[in-house]
Amino acid sequence: MTPISAKVLIIEDDRYISKMYQLKLSLDGMDVQVADNGRIGVEKVKEFKPEIILLDILMPELDGYEVLKIIKNDSETKNIPVLILSNLGQEDHIQKGLQLGAAGYIVKSQYTPSKVVDKIKEVLDGTVDNSEKPSQEEDQSEAEV
Repeated sequence: MTPISAKVLIIEDDRYISKMYQLKLSLDGMDVQVADNGRIGVEKVKEFKPEIILLDILMPELDGYEVLKIIKNDSETKNIPVLILSNLGQEDHIQKGLQLGAAGYIVKSQYTPSKVVDKIKEVLDGTVDNSEKPSQEEDQSEAEV
C-alpha cells in the first residue's frame, strides 16, 4: 500500500478505537490528531486544519451529527471532507449523515483499518461514491480474513 501524506483528525470518544486508527494512519504516512469528544473536535478542526476528518456519531458533549452541522456551516471548514465512522449502521443514520454533508459513511464492524485507509484515499482523490455500502459478499470476505 502506497503511503499518503494527509492531515487527518479523528473525532472519536472510544480511546481504543482512536488509538488503533491513529497508529494505522500514522504508519501509512498520515499526520493524525485525535479529539475525544465533539466539542474538542470542533476546536481541533480550526486549529489543526485537517484535510479529512473521521467522525464518530455517539459521543459526549456534542454528537457527531451536531459536529458535522457546525463544520459544514462554517465557511473556513465546510470544504473539509468528513467520513463518518460509526457503529450505527441503520439506513436512516447513514442517510442523515450523508444529507448533512458527510463524504461517506463507514460502519465500523464492516471495515478493517486498511479498508478505512483505502476509503480515505478515495475521498482525498475525489473518487469516492458516498452512497457505497459493503455488499453481503464483501461482508463475507471480511469475515474470512
